[in-house]
Amino acid sequence: MSSEAFQLQILKDLSTLNTIESTKVQYPDVSSQDVIANLNSLVSYDKIKYNTLETIYYDLTAEGQEIVKKGSYELRLIHLLSEIGSLSLKDKNFKSEDMTANEIKLGQAKAFRNGWITKTSDGNLVIKEGSEKTDLTDITRDQLNLIEKNELETIDNKTLQDLKKRKLINQKKTVSYKVSKGTDFSVDLIKPETELTSEMISSGSYKDLKFKPLNFNSQGALPESGALHPLNKIKQEFRQIFFNMGFTEMPSNQYVESSFWNFDALYVPQQHPARDLQDTFYLKNPLTSDLPEDKEYIKNIKAVHEQGAFDSIGYRYNWKEEEAKKLVLRTHTTSISAAMLHQLAKDQKPARLFSIERVFRNEAVDATHLAEFHQVEGVLADYDITLGSLIKFMEDFFSKMGVENLKFKPTYNPYTEPSMEIFSWHEGLKKWVEIGNSGMFRPEMLESMGLPRGLKVLGWGLSLERPTMIKYKVQNIRELLGHKVSLDFIEKNPAARLDEDLYE
Repeated sequence: MSSEAFQLQILKDLSTLNTIESTKVQYPDVSSQDVIANLNSLVSYDKIKYNTLETIYYDLTAEGQEIVKKGSYELRLIHLLSEIGSLSLKDKNFKSEDMTANEIKLGQAKAFRNGWITKTSDGNLVIKEGSEKTDLTDITRDQLNLIEKNELETIDNKTLQDLKKRKLINQKKTVSYKVSKGTDFSVDLIKPETELTSEMISSGSYKDLKFKPLNFNSQGALPESGALHPLNKIKQEFRQIFFNMGFTEMPSNQYVESSFWNFDALYVPQQHPARDLQDTFYLKNPLTSDLPEDKEYIKNIKAVHEQGAFDSIGYRYNWKEEEAKKLVLRTHTTSISAAMLHQLAKDQKPARLFSIERVFRNEAVDATHLAEFHQVEGVLADYDITLGSLIKFMEDFFSKMGVENLKFKPTYNPYTEPSMEIFSWHEGLKKWVEIGNSGMFRPEMLESMGLPRGLKVLGWGLSLERPTMIKYKVQNIRELLGHKVSLDFIEKNPAARLDEDLYE
């Protein structure tokens, strides 16, 4: 039967019945999918209205049908014991035409619960005194008989659940619909028009047509548009905070860096574990690059690494230019800061610099680590500043991001002393999460560049991903970057949260 023919049949039946009590009864041969599709079509034109009817029923499994035919395992076990007296399941030679060993095991569990059988001292099953077969009723069989006839009034839910657990019955559900006349009921399928066209207006045919009323409460479809990724949103928020705090953005689009700026200029010794292949991505082609043209600076770097200079004692090894020339994917944006401080030595004055860019580390991926991530790097150069200035700046900076709960922990960095790790409480993970590293650049690093001893430089590197995870309550970084990212999450989150004091 076509959809149009079926819809006409529904309307004709309604005209005589006024109400179709059950589509399952009225149209037993029509699938439920076809019924609901055609009902919804008629509802859209106010021809009908309907209510959903759900009925729970139970079918006997093959095992349940077998019990109805032969009786329950527990009662059949009683009959067997009354004939043979006692029974031991340990007897490998035991055979019975009435019950299998598995049926006996199933029956004894229920028979024990009913108090029909007991065990002797030698482990044999016997009928409990007072439990005669003539006095026992096969309750399970009677219950299954009632279920088979769909007479569930006397069976409680606990019994049904027990029979389901024993895999004697299966629960099923039927869905039907009670149908009544709608506000625009008629026995025809002339449906109101949904659209007024220019042809209708020019011909005047619209005067004889009926139109479907407009739904002024409908929100309509959202227009398709692009959306900024949460990382880009937070990145712009970070940049805006930096700009409003008087910082200048450093050029940071150079992903490949020489080992000199990435390690040696920061006084990471050439035998340091961080420079191993396990932690750093080295380039294969090209393999090396040139060192800076400032020969005096190179000489100072070599001196500090080998025997010490500018009040440092050095690392006391043979520093090699070949190692410093090796190209790497930068492991931190502090390499940019070192190059910018070297330029600052030519124009010695207070400066505030920042960068937000990608860095790369050869790490195992887990809920909070990726091999590629973004680092927020900041450098503050001025006279008469201390570690307390850095702590106060970090608190002010993160408060503008809505992150108030910070902890600082002493740590070691080759290029800063003193140094601190920065932690923030992650509500989703319910633990403190490291979000950055910071400290005061060592005098031997700055003075070897030609900067005056009185000029202090505070530096910090912050993760972009972890503050984003805290802000958006993301528990796994792979839900922020990668194939697990929800497009709905990207589209619906706000572009930025602007605090009242952001632009003070």
